[in-house]
Amino acid sequence: MQTDIKQTEPTWFPNLNIRLIRKSDLPALEWEGEFSHFRRLFAEAYQSAMLGRAVLWLAEIEGLELIGQLFVQLSSGRPELADGSYRAYIYGFRIKPSYRGQGVGSRLLEVAEADLIERSYSRVTLNVGRDNPDARRLYERSGYKVVAAEPGRWFYLDQYGKRREVHEPSWRMEKTLHKKPSLTKKV
Repeated sequence: MQTDIKQTEPTWFPNLNIRLIRKSDLPALEWEGEFSHFRRLFAEAYQSAMLGRAVLWLAEIEGLELIGQLFVQLSSGRPELADGSYRAYIYGFRIKPSYRGQGVGSRLLEVAEADLIERSYSRVTLNVGRDNPDARRLYERSGYKVVAAEPGRWFYLDQYGKRREVHEPSWRMEKTLHKKPSLTKKV
């Protein structure tokens, strides 16, 4: 006897709110200290957003906590990632572990992509760590394709001003954005 199993939304899902990050949200991006070493990067990303060069999104359960974030760079010194006109770059995308696999990441990605379409961007790129197959599967399900290997070498200044070197080999993935057809007919 086969039983149909219907996947249901978590009880908190109706309270999921995806919105732009405010300055007052910056401390929460550190996730209780786990990412405090990125404090300066978060502040720089916020400043870039205030200048119109980036868009910063967060996912929260209203009244409870921040559970995810996604940053979009609209222009960069690497036009193959973000050119300021047609191609944007997603980075800093993370979902708290206890909320993964429940649709939060997919929803956050959908909101960011819809915003890019409204801004007339037609392509979006991102890098995913070669050692992160779960994230790669999410992106592939969302229509992203691997287009190049990235060495993943970069550096930043931590919250103490100390230079930190990062080496995280990754895959560059890309997606063509399409405006969704309207559900209403014009007469």
